[in-house]
Amino acid sequence: MNSDNSNPLAAHSLDGARALITGSSRGIGADTAAYFAQAGARVAVNYRNKEARALKLVAQLNETDGSAIAIGADLTDPETVSALFETVKEEFGGLEILVLNASGGMEGGMAEDYAMQLNRDAQVNFLKTMMPLLHQGSRVVFVTSHQAHFIRTVETMPEYVPVALSKRAGEDALRELIPELEAKGISFVVVSGDMIEGTITATLLQRANPGAIEARKEAAGRLYNVSEFAAEVASAAVEPVPENNTRYVGDVSDFLNK
Repeated sequence: MNSDNSNPLAAHSLDGARALITGSSRGIGADTAAYFAQAGARVAVNYRNKEARALKLVAQLNETDGSAIAIGADLTDPETVSALFETVKEEFGGLEILVLNASGGMEGGMAEDYAMQLNRDAQVNFLKTMMPLLHQGSRVVFVTSHQAHFIRTVETMPEYVPVALSKRAGEDALRELIPELEAKGISFVVVSGDMIEGTITATLLQRANPGAIEARKEAAGRLYNVSEFAAEVASAAVEPVPENNTRYVGDVSDFLNK
């Protein structure tokens, strides 16, 4: 969890707000949860199987004047998603912020189509399930990578292609829901960033292709770390919706010029 003073959100700026971040027991999701809690929001930390991490994060946030709860749910399991919905409804009553941060596809031992199940199908199902908790003024944030967002025009590392294709498919499927969201006064933002140092995805890529992250860092000039990127995600939850509903983090010239 971020422990410095780099919170992009002003103190008390989210007083009264309620936020849910998927996949937030560690990494980008955990730091985003911390930024929200420090700004006054009540935060639901979602985890799939890292309960101990989630409970530790929640304890830390509650000890520092934050307000957080942990809720376990596997996004690919509709039953646990429905249970999560009921818990959030009972504990919070509604949501002002929903961050779709959970993703995967490089884990071992999963079904061949797991990446598409999680990064496309589960994202759409999760948002549709949570829709009754959202209202006029709520914001949905979908977290992705440049490698996924631009996969149709820019090649990426072979090891990451299945994830990139499924993440882009998920983004497209979620964008199809924008008219329905906007009709209810709910805004939608995609946050796209380069590879993030310190994430599980970067670790798995490095393991599968030693030197891959260093090569991308050299090509990009610099890569954001977890807390820096989480700050951008947190900001995207409150700042005006950018053009084409997309917030690019860092330099995208390598991708836009191809």
